[in-house]
Amino acid sequence: QVQLVESGGGLVQAGGSLGLSCSASGRIVNNDAMAWFRRAPGKEREFVAGIWMSGENEFRGSSVWDRFRLSRNSTKNTVWLQMNSLKPEDTAVYYCALRSGRSTALTAYYEEDSYDYWGQGTQVNVSM
Repeated sequence: QVQLVESGGGLVQAGGSLGLSCSASGRIVNNDAMAWFRRAPGKEREFVAGIWMSGENEFRGSSVWDRFRLSRNSTKNTVWLQMNSLKPEDTAVYYCALRSGRSTALTAYYEEDSYDYWGQGTQVNVSM
């Protein structure tokens, strides 16, 4: 069984930066992928960024493409989401997710149904 624990949420002013960390416990292998999704008030959950634990591929959503960066420490089964130039519309609950095994369809990594395990979520608030 895999468990995911997120940390690092909080309040930040627009234009500022914040980092989120997700640590996975359990059996994690290089074919797995970890990702961040977010849900803003009144909206559906949205893909933010994902990465293969092997480090071969990283994926980012179009709304964060040039502002957020994802990195991983495969030894510690941890991923770090660095969020820069934050905007009020980035306000959301951010969820860490893990997909077990590799998909041949890269589009799968953008879809929440492709992920097997989820963290509890951490709140990020960006003020104007």
